[in-house]
Amino acid sequence: MVDRERLEQTATELLQQLIRFNTVNPPGDEAVAQAFIQGLLEEHDFTVELLALDPNRPNLIASMKAPSGSDGPTVALLTHIDTVLANADEWQVDPWSGDIREGCIWGRGAQDMKGQAAAELAAAIELVKAGWRPASGELKIIVTSDEEAGGNFGARWLCEEHPEKVRCDYALNEGGGQQFTYNGKRFFRVGCAEKGFRRFRLITHGVAGHASIPRLGDNALLKIAPYLQRMADHQPDYDLTAEPRAILTALLGEDPGENPSQDALDEMLAEIKANDERLYVLLEPTLGVTLTPTMVKASEKLNVIPDKTELRVDCRVPPGFGQELAERRAREVLGEGNYELDFDEGAVGNASAHDTPLMDLIKEWVAGIDPDAVAVPSVLPGFTDSRWFRDAFPDCVAYGFFPQISMEMYDSDPLMHAADERIPIEDLTLATEFFAHAVPKLLG
Repeated sequence: MVDRERLEQTATELLQQLIRFNTVNPPGDEAVAQAFIQGLLEEHDFTVELLALDPNRPNLIASMKAPSGSDGPTVALLTHIDTVLANADEWQVDPWSGDIREGCIWGRGAQDMKGQAAAELAAAIELVKAGWRPASGELKIIVTSDEEAGGNFGARWLCEEHPEKVRCDYALNEGGGQQFTYNGKRFFRVGCAEKGFRRFRLITHGVAGHASIPRLGDNALLKIAPYLQRMADHQPDYDLTAEPRAILTALLGEDPGENPSQDALDEMLAEIKANDERLYVLLEPTLGVTLTPTMVKASEKLNVIPDKTELRVDCRVPPGFGQELAERRAREVLGEGNYELDFDEGAVGNASAHDTPLMDLIKEWVAGIDPDAVAVPSVLPGFTDSRWFRDAFPDCVAYGFFPQISMEMYDSDPLMHAADERIPIEDLTLATEFFAHAVPKLLG
């Protein structure tokens, strides 16, 4: 429907402009970028509204409806405009330059996720310029603030305080689309699920004393050491959910079933590791609970033996599971001992169904660009704004899909939040083509 050259030019220019807005979060300051997007979309017949908990951090909701009485789904192109920080001293270019080098657009947010914002906006704008309007349903473009800090000013606030404004049947977001090759076949990840988290403090107690005479006290910090070693030596047993099961089936040609044994999963992962250790490293954490110690607090003074030590553990949990599984798996790894577990922060992960018209559309599109490629459901070890939409609207099908083909996931994923973040123009154009294809397919 839209010429590839036009999509490429519009998406490229848009991404360069979006990168030049410094929206590092904190503080975010997304207002200027959102005002730019608002003007752009209003110029192309969208109805646009800005909603904000903080005036400097607005969220944008743009809408284009089919003629009255034309029933159909509400499709949301979902993106966030804030980014993580960037240390310019570590970059080859100014992180907010949007420079083009070696066929790539460089700058903070090129991958996460101003690139997808530009692709979604460019697709919608070029469709409208070509004369397209929804024949049924409604197209929404939702650009949130504050995703990088959890969404308290963004998607979470919108879904809790203004659900009628952002309610949708389908949402296309970040968290998938990156591809990899295994045994000569290309696989595109479709982000259907996200793990939850149940962070906890592992606490040990002792007796304070002067550090110059170690045996006068009972050092609580030393008591942490065995538990650190146990987490270094072992991760919890697996708790297989639908998405990693689907990937294992696609990779190995054998369905492990709903409740495979640990030995069976170990054998499958060993085969994958032998063929591609990079894939193993990324896939293994999606199969169950993970425990990662990250911070420790002990004595307040260098010369005082600590009578209490707190070890912070980032614990990630498969979609649909909560503290009960997290604690059971943690204690299995830690074993018996004189310690306490204090679970003080958490959220349940969630998932969208796999058997949907949107998944069918993605699979057909993938086959169209590479007849031998496969689109497979995947679960993110982390989380995106999709989790707030799945929580608020249980029937919403929210997928992460931003397809790239010239960069494999081993190249693109490490660029997120890193120095020299960039995206090939070829990949930006491919993603823009996908969105320009998907919207008319869903809305007519």
